[in-house]
Amino acid sequence: MQRLRINEDIKPLSEVRTGIANFIKQVHDTKRPVIITQHGKSVAVLLDAYEYESMQEKLELLTDVQISLNQLENGEGIDHGDAKEKVLERAQK
Repeated sequence: MQRLRINEDIKPLSEVRTGIANFIKQVHDTKRPVIITQHGKSVAVLLDAYEYESMQEKLELLTDVQISLNQLENGEGIDHGDAKEKVLERAQK
């Protein structure tokens, strides 16, 4: 996802409501989100569907990494050789 450009990517709800097709095109073309405000406060984010999916995949991966690190800290990990053996066994099935 591209970095947010504050002067271009923060829009009031009233403006988005009247030109939603333009904002969907903007999000798709720029790969940047549009922050939607109401009464001067951010209330929603309009994202390209592919960018949203990509963010979800990254979040899942980071969550898995954090769980793994926690398991290792708690002594729940297994030796590299044992892990490799298990993976190779599964691959052969």
